[in-house]
Amino acid sequence: MFRLAIVTTHPIQYNAPLFSMLAKRGKIDIHVFYTWGQVQKKKHDPGFGKSIEWDIPLLDGYNYTFVNNVAKNPGSHHFKGIDNPNLINLIQEWKADAILVYGWRFKSHLKVLRYFKGKILVMFRGDSTLLDLKLKFREFIKSFFLKRIYQFVDIALYTGTNNKEYFLKYGLNDDQLVFAPHAIDNNRFSKNESNLNFAKEKRNELGISENDVVFLFAAKFEHKKNPKLLLESFEKLRLKNSHLIMVGNGILEKNLTAIYKHNPNIHFMDFQNQSIMPSIYQMADVFVLPSQGPRETWGLAINEAMASSKAILASNKCGATIDLIEDGFNGYKFTYNHKLEFEKKLILLNSNPFKLIEMGNSSFLKIKEWSFKNICESIENVIYVKVLRYHKN
Repeated sequence: MFRLAIVTTHPIQYNAPLFSMLAKRGKIDIHVFYTWGQVQKKKHDPGFGKSIEWDIPLLDGYNYTFVNNVAKNPGSHHFKGIDNPNLINLIQEWKADAILVYGWRFKSHLKVLRYFKGKILVMFRGDSTLLDLKLKFREFIKSFFLKRIYQFVDIALYTGTNNKEYFLKYGLNDDQLVFAPHAIDNNRFSKNESNLNFAKEKRNELGISENDVVFLFAAKFEHKKNPKLLLESFEKLRLKNSHLIMVGNGILEKNLTAIYKHNPNIHFMDFQNQSIMPSIYQMADVFVLPSQGPRETWGLAINEAMASSKAILASNKCGATIDLIEDGFNGYKFTYNHKLEFEKKLILLNSNPFKLIEMGNSSFLKIKEWSFKNICESIENVIYVKVLRYHKN
């Protein structure tokens, strides 16, 4: 059985179920090397402005190693924060046939890409896009640098249309790109009796009737996510029989809460952990992500809301928008920071509650193809085809 070494910084809720599924399928042998080192249960998240401890299992069902990190200031927030002198030796001792590296912006990850290129199959996973405009001179420098980085990659697993365009611009060709859709655990977010009952109870507590339309924002209260646009527009429009639920914490929270807490149809909730989020989505009819960037690479909350059978309203700054939202089918997209266009879409969505049910069902059907299973198949197919070529050579 071919062996795949996976290099990533730390366990997260979006990757752990994928690793577990890869291991369970039994078509390849995997071992995950976590390069941040032994991660504490609680991790300070500057975006939420608090320490977060995920309440779903992140280390079950697959083999892993927490690699010793000697960085003076450990973390994934800077290049020198991931420094693992024994990482390459550990991968060699495990006798990997292929390697999959998540992100290159860390000292050890870049070193791994360089070292193993030409020795074993080198795969790469990242979700960067071209959605953030750069000055021409800075773009020239960036292009030169990234083309040198990606020469160490054999295969890039691209997440969607915007990510593919990014890889093509910076030196990879079509033959080196394999679609492995950005995905979440769709099954965990699907409707069930438990989360529907929770949602009904919470709506009653908030004074939301069964026939009211509920818009939901669930993200960090930060400039990138642009919650201010949604709050300003909702306050201005005074939509009939509608409510807005704002879930999360962050740097903008205190100011926005002070401004809008007087509105009885706007409800603020603190950050909710992963186990409760499927129920939070069931409180809503429309999920709204008005991001303005920069660095809004995808927006996986869109996947979660679609798996929860919700209509979507998202800006074109979200990398997911071009692939996951079809206007009038499962929601609408709008030009980021275009307030008039955004408000027209809010009015349109609020005007027909029965259409929202249809849109939500369309979201659920569409997101089925954006699954962990499809990522697993892409990885397995690449390894069986490409590793055999390495062995022949």
